Amino acid sequence: MLLLLKAIVMGLVEGVTEFLPISSTGHLILTGQLIDYPAAQRVTTEIFIQMGAILAVFWHYGTELTGLAQRVPRGGAARDLVLKVFVAFLPAAAAGVLVHHAIEERLFNPTTVAISLIVGGIIILVVERRRRRGTTDHIEATTWGQALAVGVAQTTSLIPGVSRAGATIIGGLLAGLDRPTATQFSFYLALPTVSAASLFSLLKALPSLGRGDVAPLALGFVVAFASALVVIRSFLVYVRSNDLRVFGYYRLAAGALVYVLMR
Repeated sequence: MLLLLKAIVMGLVEGVTEFLPISSTGHLILTGQLIDYPAAQRVTTEIFIQMGAILAVFWHYGTELTGLAQRVPRGGAARDLVLKVFVAFLPAAAAGVLVHHAIEERLFNPTTVAISLIVGGIIILVVERRRRRGTTDHIEATTWGQALAVGVAQTTSLIPGVSRAGATIIGGLLAGLDRPTATQFSFYLALPTVSAASLFSLLKALPSLGRGDVAPLALGFVVAFASALVVIRSFLVYVRSNDLRVFGYYRLAAGALVYVLMR
């Protein structure tokens, strides 16, 4: 029963943080330590809750993605958008293959998370205070250069505490996308990025799964899906008329607290 409750907590943390610019990886590292989630099961739990979260993106954009897929064979903007998302996916995919294991061994700790949260918070505040209004206000109008810029920015999210959502949204803003478009492109880019990472990790973890893992993994998956769906829809409404400075301040406070309490 206690493990089931811990799985609910982990799923909720994943669903709430995965698509906000506050770092799901950082929060999961800290939460796992705080609730003493069993180390032997933590990796597989994180895989399943991440899969639940990304399913929420597919669910939310289901109609749009179906329409996009139907238009791709005819070429034009739909095909180009798919290719641009793929181009944005490549830098982080390549970097992940090359350095993810080393990063996981050396940087997955509270100190790195704290520093990344603080630095990321400062960057959000500076960008939101000084940036000019974006000129690209529709996702299919995203240029190849803008897509590549977002993809390069995403590579920084391999460092725990940086935030994949934060890096890609800020990268999009700096590249000239307006805030809603940068956020939508971030969600579209999450589809191949998070899906590929989850499936790759799942294939490695399958041999170690047992019957006792089914209930906590399933529960965490469902909680992550439900909470992520709520957050996605709320966040998309929020960015239409608000900037990201509140998340910058949150990161500063959270990073300072983590540094003081867990170093």
